[in-house]
Amino acid sequence: MVQSRIEHKQNKKRRKLRPFAKVLIFTVLAMFLAGGSVVAYFTHQIANVTNNSQQELERGDHSAFREVVADPSDDPVSVLFLGLDTRDGDLSGRTDAMILVTFNPDLGTIKMVNIPRDSKVPIIGRNEEDKINHAHAFGGVDMTIDTVENLLNIPVDYHVSLNFDAFMEIIDELGGIQVDSPMAFTETDNATYGTLMIEEGEQVLNGEEALAYARMRKQDPAGDLGRGERQKEIIESVIREMATLSSLTNFNSLMGTVERNLSTNVNFSNIVSMHSYANELDNIESLHFEGTDLTENGIWYYQINDASLLEISEELQEHLGMEDKTYVSEDSDADDETEETSIHP
Repeated sequence: MVQSRIEHKQNKKRRKLRPFAKVLIFTVLAMFLAGGSVVAYFTHQIANVTNNSQQELERGDHSAFREVVADPSDDPVSVLFLGLDTRDGDLSGRTDAMILVTFNPDLGTIKMVNIPRDSKVPIIGRNEEDKINHAHAFGGVDMTIDTVENLLNIPVDYHVSLNFDAFMEIIDELGGIQVDSPMAFTETDNATYGTLMIEEGEQVLNGEEALAYARMRKQDPAGDLGRGERQKEIIESVIREMATLSSLTNFNSLMGTVERNLSTNVNFSNIVSMHSYANELDNIESLHFEGTDLTENGIWYYQINDASLLEISEELQEHLGMEDKTYVSEDSDADDETEETSIHP
């Protein structure tokens, strides 16, 4: 894979940004799309959270693939959800999950692709290939977006970054979620490093238990497919609980947690514009990269197949209405200094 349109940014100095399993991203997507329709009097608090969590990007308000800002009300848009395996308001470090979601208002459809965190790709601004989840540690959201845009050859219009605290408190403030576990298993408690026990069958899980239920893979005979089904189950449960947000007694506390653990360039008007997709959350089309395991110098990577990368790139371009357009970025002045950060696999 060769760096292309964003290559001129390689020497641009990256500022460190202030700094989640896949299911956390799904949860926030559900909250954003369902939240605007639940109860009118919550809108002010939600608007405050999004306003206070705004993260300005170095590139400005729109991608180099765009001539103007894409409006979710009228234009197909993309949102990059970044899950950070951190807590206590920390939004730095490596990404635990990266999901690119595209929305097409004319078709009323949503497509989603999970970008494997260990994918070996060109890191824009580093002049090297590395695991894609290292981009965030090297250069924050800006370098991550540049890298994803270069990989998929599409614009990343918006981003949402969250960590584990937001996911767990959302579940706790909802009073837990109902699941029907296909098996019993144990998992490490991320906070205390004790053992969490998930029973087989129907049960209500709190935030820590829901996180364990969403992340477990090795004990599931179906592997990633089984984990994906459990994550979908959690999202469906969250959406059902969100429909009763008027019964929340600690809504302001919940919003405070989300605010401390969220960074985004999505504003409240964008959220309102995207509410029309709320009924499509159960019909999201999931795309998957095919690839192979790769070990170099003792480091394990995931090597995305070129054919799979091209196929998904073209499908996302079509969904974003780009298939008949050519986008060329203009060269800009660049500093020669690039921030260096030490990362270990």
